[in-house]
Amino acid sequence: MDEVLGSAHGRELTRELVLRGLDQRTAMQALDENVEPRTVWHALCDELEIPENARWGADARRPAPPRA
Repeated sequence: MDEVLGSAHGRELTRELVLRGLDQRTAMQALDENVEPRTVWHALCDELEIPENARWGADARRPAPPRA
């Protein structure tokens, strides 16, 4: 998350941004309710319109985990 969103901004978004893809929960609420982290990450990226190829940081060889 830090690599894609920045540490401070990423932390703020996980606490404050309500995500449509997570039934109107924040990322932090979803994680606290045991939603799988990759599902939360995809929902956050979808909400922010982050393209698939930019979701996994600078390492182009790192495969993106599939959506759950």
